[in-house]
Amino acid sequence: MIDVLIVEDDPMVAKFNSIYLESIPGFRITGLARNVEESRTLLQSSPVDLILLDVYMKEATGIDLLKELRKSGNSVDVILITAANDKNSVQQALRLGAVDYLIKPFTFERFQNALLQYKKQFQLMSDGEEINQAEIDELFQVDNKIDSASFVLPKGLAKTTLSRISKQIITWQGVSFSAAELAVSIGVSSVSTRKYLNYLAEQKLIETDIAYQETGRPLTNYLLTPDKIPLLQSLLIT
Repeated sequence: MIDVLIVEDDPMVAKFNSIYLESIPGFRITGLARNVEESRTLLQSSPVDLILLDVYMKEATGIDLLKELRKSGNSVDVILITAANDKNSVQQALRLGAVDYLIKPFTFERFQNALLQYKKQFQLMSDGEEINQAEIDELFQVDNKIDSASFVLPKGLAKTTLSRISKQIITWQGVSFSAAELAVSIGVSSVSTRKYLNYLAEQKLIETDIAYQETGRPLTNYLLTPDKIPLLQSLLIT
């Protein structure tokens, strides 16, 4: 279970946040605080995994509490739930490590999404010692796919040819190759192949390495690294 402290000076808002929270499996409320002082007392007696924190309260603000926690070395996760919609508050919250920021009034769906995303993060970081790139991308909600249907290429480049080139490059993952080698493999002219490779390199989908020779022009080799494979796969036309 994920233990949660709600810090909110409005009793009605605190009640609704509690009802929302208890409707989501995996969370339980360990305390309700009306101000920063009460939250300090509750945190000392019962450490929690997550704080749902308001900003505007009498005397000290939620941002003040967040600064205090970080200064003391407390890395407890915090989601801001507040009417504070000024950029300064948002920026401070992000810099102090808030995992999300909900502006009142918000929908239950937005609240639920914030908690479910946090739950995913909490479980992922609690399971084992290592984490892979796909899990990190999911954690940070990074979309590593390109919509090939709406993908617009520069004039003179075709999606079908790009797909053929991408398919061949994927089979050579981790092995450097030249434009000439790729051209022979897929049956496309070297000039045309080089245009596609330059485009992929500009989009940072493949890496380039220039080898200077004693005579003649420098030789450019290309390389596909494992982390770019999903991106190139999304360009394939099936």
